[in-house]
Amino acid sequence: MRERVLRGLAVWGAVVVAVGGVAPVASAAEGPEADLAYHGSAAMASGRVDVGFTPRNHGPSAVPDATVRLRWSHPLAFRQTLPDGCARSGLRVVLCRVGALAADGLGERIEVGVWLRGAPSEVLLEIDTVWSGGAVDRNRDNDRRRVLVLDTGDEYHF
Repeated sequence: MRERVLRGLAVWGAVVVAVGGVAPVASAAEGPEADLAYHGSAAMASGRVDVGFTPRNHGPSAVPDATVRLRWSHPLAFRQTLPDGCARSGLRVVLCRVGALAADGLGERIEVGVWLRGAPSEVLLEIDTVWSGGAVDRNRDNDRRRVLVLDTGDEYHF
């Protein structure tokens, strides 16, 4: 048990270093205004969830850098192979660097595949911005997504 706790602390430390320190999204009184959104799909088969989405900034200001959080309602398997720019943060969370987004611009598509512990018949996936490089997003509705993904192999779009 102690090894798990130490391993978890080491992973969290790596996440903070990899993401550059995750800070909450700026309050409405600070920084330039931007409007982040995520659109994509998720599919699950036999305990594996594949998520792909494209970040977008509706503006009016550019975002120097951003980080998105993917959170599952079911714990992730202990070992994961994540793409560059993504790091695990706890039992159910993966953080991914979005990068800079021009005003009214699209970012690079993000593709993440994870294994869940066991083989659940469904999982709730939540996606949201946890850091926006100091930009203020007054429309938080389109950068917060909740998707119920069933173990059918079908794609669920958001």
